[in-house]
Amino acid sequence: MKLSVLVPVFDEAATVGLAVKRLLDVDFPCDVEFVIVDDGSTDGTAAALTGVDDPRVRVLTHPRNRGKGAAVRTAAEAATGDYLVVCDADLEYPPEELPLLLTPVLDGAADVVYGTRSFGSHTAFSFWYVVGNKVVTLWANLLFNSWISDLETCFKLLPADLYRDLDVRADGFGMEAELTGKLLRRGYRPFEVPVRYTARSREAGKKLTWRDGVAAAFILAAVRVRAGGNRRGSRRRRGNTATPRREE
Repeated sequence: MKLSVLVPVFDEAATVGLAVKRLLDVDFPCDVEFVIVDDGSTDGTAAALTGVDDPRVRVLTHPRNRGKGAAVRTAAEAATGDYLVVCDADLEYPPEELPLLLTPVLDGAADVVYGTRSFGSHTAFSFWYVVGNKVVTLWANLLFNSWISDLETCFKLLPADLYRDLDVRADGFGMEAELTGKLLRRGYRPFEVPVRYTARSREAGKKLTWRDGVAAAFILAAVRVRAGGNRRGSRRRRGNTATPRREE
């Protein structure tokens, strides 16, 4: 098995160097590559990435900012691994916990794994950020008759071929909702493992806003409507997934 870690980056000069170093230092239980996409940064991120010298790392560049979803799509197209997972360069999620998501896959218990966050006073960006996340997650559960804990988590691990087949088109943060909605629509129920999380403040570079939450709700509804009355039930294989089919 080979894992592709996709790292979308936009204006993260303050953290990207340390984030890449920590990723390279992780003891993964399988072969791994890192596909970094500089999504049109203008703050010195590109200069920080020029110092990365490791054969496992590929750095790609968007000439202008296109959004997280577009950066992940570019990285996924270039990835050569059997599985992929996204890891942002802002260090809100500890890279050292990525192997936790691999354990259910290597044990044969799951194909799709989410690293879910528990919010506390020292980990939450704000009251409204946490409530917004919970409302969007609840909305997804209502639409798809599921029970997931954290729709917006960055740590989503799944087969690379499945991700490409889902054809996630949202260019911005809406890609998280579109990806989850399409997985739930096909009957996939992600295996969830707890991960640590420390949110940044707006002053420190937090980019997600309430508008992204509203957009996520509309994206989920659109995915559900396209499913119509033909959505399959959640028949599971390997403990938590259903046999995939192509989008209609």
